[in-house]
Amino acid sequence: MTEEIKDKIQAAIDEAHAICDKLGADSKECAVAWDTVEELQAEAAHQKQKPTQTAFQAYCEANPEADECRIYED
Repeated sequence: MTEEIKDKIQAAIDEAHAICDKLGADSKECAVAWDTVEELQAEAAHQKQKPTQTAFQAYCEANPEADECRIYED
């Protein structure tokens, strides 16, 4: 998880607390604020699941004609 998404999540949590304290835990605005937090957390989890590309994969993507990157079928 990147620092940027961590900062956004923390800011959203702080904002949700402030909104809920001001307008009440049962307010529509409070629910929307916590929905925003959940969406950011879901995005952070999704980013963790993305596989990282190896240097060899990046090389083959940039140089598909290279001998070591060729794929032969039987």
